[in-house]
Amino acid sequence: MTPLPPPDFRPLGRRAYGSIPHLPGSRTGPADRHLSPALARVLTDRARDARDHVVVLEKLDGSCVAAARVGDSLFALGREGTLAAHSPNEARRLWATWVDRNARRLLDVLQPGERVVGEWLALAHGTRYALTHEPFVAFDLLREEGRAPWSEVTARLGAVGIPVPGLVHEGSPLGVGAAMARLDAGGFHGARDPVEGAVWRLERRLPEGVRVELLAKYVRPGKVDGWLLPDHSGQPPHWNWRPEDSSP
Repeated sequence: MTPLPPPDFRPLGRRAYGSIPHLPGSRTGPADRHLSPALARVLTDRARDARDHVVVLEKLDGSCVAAARVGDSLFALGREGTLAAHSPNEARRLWATWVDRNARRLLDVLQPGERVVGEWLALAHGTRYALTHEPFVAFDLLREEGRAPWSEVTARLGAVGIPVPGLVHEGSPLGVGAAMARLDAGGFHGARDPVEGAVWRLERRLPEGVRVELLAKYVRPGKVDGWLLPDHSGQPPHWNWRPEDSSP
């Protein structure tokens, strides 16, 4: 067996995923930032012209992780870009094991230099899920610093059966109230607690192709991050999924 690189090894030389700005009214933390009001209106109220295309997705509540292809090698990463297999967090190590077991599928999706990023839902953070699918839900496909359009994300991941976030709306801008009302019944992924929020993607349809211009998110007021984690709750961890489970 090939030994793992050292714990501080970063295959990408940087973070695997950055932060997404918040829409007005979203619950934020000390390090969060808001999208400008002008751009927020493009997502939620009025498009600039017919080339703007808005995609609204359910926001899931787990751990942001990535699987990156560097040459012919596949790396399971945390958001910060370090190897998940070295993490002191059991759920992150389970992500590394899942990537190893699903390497063929992931290599079929990814070209060299690409990475798929998503939510690892094995361990409940602030939302419990009765999952009816695998614990990894992919929400982005990146090459260098560019994002693949949503239609490409769904086509490529769908070809190997990897789930993506539930689609709330696609096309014209959609207001926050309307988006959250559509998620009130529990969303698309079996949330047993109120759905955390939604993510807006702004794509620009140009003659040379579709360009993803920005992402923004809305987190419902009252959402408490990590309240189910043992270091917050003082209780044992709540697992949405574990490898020995009979669930997907």
